[in-house]
Amino acid sequence: MKAYEIQGSFGMENLKCVERTDPAPGHGQVLVRMKAVSLNYRDLMMVRGHYNPRQPLPLVPCSDGVGEVVAVGEGVQRVGVGDRVATVFSQTWISGRPTAEKLSGTLGGPIDGTLSEMMVLDAEGVIPLPKDLSDVEGATLPCAALTAWSAMAELGDVSAGDTVLVQGTGGVSIFALQFALVLGARVIATSSNDAKLDRLRSMGAWATVNYADDPQWGKTVRRMTDGRGVDHIVEVGGAGTLAQSLKAAAVGGTISVIGVLSGISSEFNIIPLLMQHLKLQGILVGSREGFERMNRAIEGHELKPVIDRVFDFDDVPEAFAYMASGAHFGKVCIGY
Repeated sequence: MKAYEIQGSFGMENLKCVERTDPAPGHGQVLVRMKAVSLNYRDLMMVRGHYNPRQPLPLVPCSDGVGEVVAVGEGVQRVGVGDRVATVFSQTWISGRPTAEKLSGTLGGPIDGTLSEMMVLDAEGVIPLPKDLSDVEGATLPCAALTAWSAMAELGDVSAGDTVLVQGTGGVSIFALQFALVLGARVIATSSNDAKLDRLRSMGAWATVNYADDPQWGKTVRRMTDGRGVDHIVEVGGAGTLAQSLKAAAVGGTISVIGVLSGISSEFNIIPLLMQHLKLQGILVGSREGFERMNRAIEGHELKPVIDRVFDFDDVPEAFAYMASGAHFGKVCIGY
């Protein structure tokens, strides 16, 4: 079978397509023929060596994928041959609160990920797809969708009448907009691209802000809400945007810290956090049971993931380059 490996050292130039021996499932495992993969910023950071510089190599990157079960090992009952399944980001986090042990089995680092033609996975680490989604659409769910769902529904308690702010037009932010609307919230969205802002409004965003034209967008957002601020912020920028998020947040609001697109460290003024009684919540995807709850919501509301572009398996380096450019709106995927 073919697979992509990061070989020798980190860097896009070291992401190579290789031949590997076809795997076979053991007790409690399933063999999955992969059909589609979606890319996350984490995957790009992993290839570049920015996510975990001590990650042993070679490594098959990427955590999100969909495939067909083609064989099952002894004792498997959750799924059967012919089922379409999605991968679970952390193979060892089934339910409950995360622990170090539950987060030790994440795909695409530290264990091999989805960017291969065949995969052997624990039967507990796959989940049936919502029936109305294509393979490519389903491949967007394991990280981006579940991260947004965790921020909105599992940990954020977003409810009707709340105001949610989402940053940019990557996969997590687009899913957060969709889930916020499903939960009855109104959404303010930011981007540096006016055409993308138009698309966000067409998807249901109540208001938008171009952060390139308005570096003090936190104050603008507060004015938009008559001085109240927003109840929940999906913070994907990281160090470079957190200060503005603090200005935009309502008293008692929540900032879900998800990404580091604008950096990982900066000076941090703790006073607004204290004086406004804010909750700063780190989000690392979610459990398999959270995934199952999210899928029920997706089916019930007939929600469709937003796909920007689908690349062929032979064009994986080009797919990573496209995602790194920031030109995408929604998810960048690989179709087999």
